Amino acid sequence: MNIDKYRTSHLATCAFGLVLAVSPAAIFAQNDSNSSTQTNQTRSTSTQSSTNTQGSTSSTAAGTGARERTISSGEKAKIVGVVTKREADTFTISDINGVDTVVRLTDTTRVTERKSNPFRRARNYATTNILPGLSLEVEGRGDATGQLTADKVRFSDTEFKVARSLEARVNPVENRVGTAEGRIGTAEGRIGQVEQNAQRLSGQLEELAAVSNAAKGGAVTAQATADAAVTGVRATNDRISALDDYSPQQTAAVNFKVGSAVLSRDARTQLDEIAKQAFNAKGYVIEVSGFASADGSLNLNRRLSERRADAVVRYLAENHRIPLRRIVTPFGYGESQAVADNTTREGRARNRRVEVKVLVNRGLTQPAPEINVPSTSASTNTSTGTPTDTQSS
Repeated sequence: MNIDKYRTSHLATCAFGLVLAVSPAAIFAQNDSNSSTQTNQTRSTSTQSSTNTQGSTSSTAAGTGARERTISSGEKAKIVGVVTKREADTFTISDINGVDTVVRLTDTTRVTERKSNPFRRARNYATTNILPGLSLEVEGRGDATGQLTADKVRFSDTEFKVARSLEARVNPVENRVGTAEGRIGTAEGRIGQVEQNAQRLSGQLEELAAVSNAAKGGAVTAQATADAAVTGVRATNDRISALDDYSPQQTAAVNFKVGSAVLSRDARTQLDEIAKQAFNAKGYVIEVSGFASADGSLNLNRRLSERRADAVVRYLAENHRIPLRRIVTPFGYGESQAVADNTTREGRARNRRVEVKVLVNRGLTQPAPEINVPSTSASTNTSTGTPTDTQSS
C-alpha cells in the first residue's frame, strides 16, 4: 500500500516538473512571434514614413522657384517692394515674398515723395528717378498683358538716396572679379602640378617641356582674362557713376515782350527745334527755367517768370507730345540770375526769357563694356602613347 502511494506521488511530481519545463519554452516562442510581428510592422511603418517624406520633399522642391505676378485686366493693385530691373517705360518690382511684378509707366503716372514731414509739400520726381534697388510702393490697374499700369508711384527721399548708391549693381561686377581671381588660382595650381610632374618625369625631357609650355600658356591666358575682367569692372563703375550725371545736348533762350507770357513766332520756332533734338536723344530730360527783367515788383516778376515757363511746357506737351515725365518741374526765378544789365533796354529785353535745356543721361548713352576672354589650348602626347592632356583657361 505504501509502495502504491509512493509511485503515485512520484508520477505526479514528474508530471508537474514536465509542465514547468514546457511552459517557459511556449511563452518564449509566443513572445518571439509577437516581437517578430511588431518588428515587421515597425519596418513597414518606417518604409511608409520614408516614402511619404520623399514625396513631401519632391513636392516642396517642385513648388520652389522664381514667381511672377499676373494682374487681371482692370484689377486694382497696390504693391510694395524693391525695383530689380529698369527699362525705358517699364520696371520690375519684387515684393517681400519674392514675387516679381512688371509695372508699366505712362504719361499720366505720378511719381511723388512719401514724406514724413506734414508741414511741407511732397516733392515730385521724374520717372527717370526710378532706379534699380529703390524701395517704393506703386498703385495701378492691370492691363491686357497681365502687367500693372501705374497710376501713382511713391518713395521717400532717403530711399531714393540709398538707391542712387547703386550697390546692388556693383555686386555682379565684383563677382566677375572673384571669378577671374579663381581662374588665376587654378592656373597657379596647374603650374604646381607641372612642377611635380617634372620631378617624377625627369627622364622624359621632351614631354616635360611640352607640359611646361602648356601650363605657361594657361597662366598667360588666365592673366589676360583677369586683365580683361578688371577693365570691364572699371568701365562698368564709370558707367554706374555717370547714371546721375546729365550733360546738356541742346540749349535755347526764348524771349518775351514786357509783361507778357505769350510765345512769339520766333520762340515757337526755337521750341520746335528743341523738340526735334529731344526726340533724337536717348535717356533725355528737358529743363525749363523762367526769368523776368527788373521791371515791376519782386512778386510780380516771380509770377510772370512762372507763367512764361508754364507756357513753354504747355507748348512742348501739346504741340510736340513731349511726355511730362521727360520734363523736369519748371521753375520761375523772377528777376534773379540776370544775364544782362537791367538798367538798359537791351539788357532788360534779354532778361525777359525762358531757358530750355535738353539734358542727356551720360550713364545710359555710354556703350556697355565688353569683356573679351582669350582662350588657349595645348595638347601634349607622351612618347609612350599616354592620352592627350589639354589645358585651357
